[in-house]
Amino acid sequence: MNMDHVISLSTSGESEMLEFKETTGTRREAGKTVCAFLNQGGGRVLFGVTPDGAVVGQQASERTIEELSAELRRIDPPVFPTVERVPVDGVREVIVVSTSQGASRPYSYRGSAYRRVGNTTVAMSADEYNRMLFERMHSQQRWENQPAVGWSVDDLDMAEIRRTVSEAVQRGRLEEPVSRDPFDLLRGLGLLRDGVLLQAAVVLFGNTDRLEFEMPQCLLRVARFRGLDKMEFLDNRQFNGNAFTLLANAERFLRETLPIAGRFEQDRFERIDEPLYPPLATREALANALCHRDYVIGGGSVGVAVYDDRLEVTSSGSLHFGLTPEDLFSPHESRPWNPLIARTFYRRGIIEEWGGGTLKMADLTSSAGLPVPEIEDDGGTVTVRFRHSRFVPQPVPSGLSGPAERQGTILALLDSAENGLTRREIHARLGPGVSDRQVRRTLEELRDQGLIVSTHRGPLTRWMRRQTAR
Repeated sequence: MNMDHVISLSTSGESEMLEFKETTGTRREAGKTVCAFLNQGGGRVLFGVTPDGAVVGQQASERTIEELSAELRRIDPPVFPTVERVPVDGVREVIVVSTSQGASRPYSYRGSAYRRVGNTTVAMSADEYNRMLFERMHSQQRWENQPAVGWSVDDLDMAEIRRTVSEAVQRGRLEEPVSRDPFDLLRGLGLLRDGVLLQAAVVLFGNTDRLEFEMPQCLLRVARFRGLDKMEFLDNRQFNGNAFTLLANAERFLRETLPIAGRFEQDRFERIDEPLYPPLATREALANALCHRDYVIGGGSVGVAVYDDRLEVTSSGSLHFGLTPEDLFSPHESRPWNPLIARTFYRRGIIEEWGGGTLKMADLTSSAGLPVPEIEDDGGTVTVRFRHSRFVPQPVPSGLSGPAERQGTILALLDSAENGLTRREIHARLGPGVSDRQVRRTLEELRDQGLIVSTHRGPLTRWMRRQTAR
């Protein structure tokens, strides 16, 4: 640190990561601020700079530095911020105390914890302190890395373990095991500690029958609702099993349940049919739910709910490490709540890169012409929500389509077609349940009612809504 750097900082003004103190006589207040910096993103305190940014310096002796250091030692857990002395003139100095974000948050000073709000230091709430403390303890001792009491290798799906190891070796994400012995395979995946099976191994590879009764939180709930709310079920099922089994069941449910969306390109008659939501994006959401959910909650689960206008993937728990839904759609550090489970998914190839899952979902949906997914955290459940805005063909079964239904469907199609549609395009969008003759007759009826008009003649005839009827 030199004088030019001090002047540059002083002209930038106080902020969430910078505070000015005129003298070390305010070292108690500075201790609170350093504590706040440790609890957030780090920062600097400059002694010898006035609140308005004037560099005045102060006379500083060795005793001055010792008193300042003694005050900083009142921060718990112990830390060692950098203290630098920058000469202003032959007598005065600026003292700079710098620290990065602490590795053992939360920190307290004289028995109280602090955080920054803008350019001020305030006391941390009890809820925030407890959350940070829980996350610190979680990094060392968490549910997934505890012994799976009463479980043995014989209770695991060996075929799934071998598939996982083979995929990981093939992708270059795991070294070739010394043998195909189950213990060697699990040890290579980091799922054994001192020869004892960890709970992460059970979540990943446990046999379904035993999981259903001993780890009921290894549960997937799937549902298809009619309309936009949960008032009426069209399908409602539950699956128990390990993480790979649940992922396979969830993807199968989506393939069976989601309609195919159609789109038309200019100068091309055939409809282009695609999955309503990009399968790679929905897989990413499902994998994230299985990796990041809170398995401590005995009644927890992963949920998949399909509505007429959206798809929701939910998981028990909440976002941690200070992450917000907004943070997930910008580059961010990957800090999985269950790193052993997440690492195994990565090695298997289900997760392709760390910290990029939500960005990948956003790119895939945007490329498909869909809105970026929404993420919601209500404190007990995290929801990833996909919405669609494309035409979804709804074929009408033969014998069930009456004139009123056909008229309403055709009017809706024309409402969404700015340049109108030909009869053949309308017929293609209605599906095989409606005949060409029925389409002709319905178009004539709508024209006679003054609701639609046609342009041109013959095969080039295009139908559109009458402007006055909108």
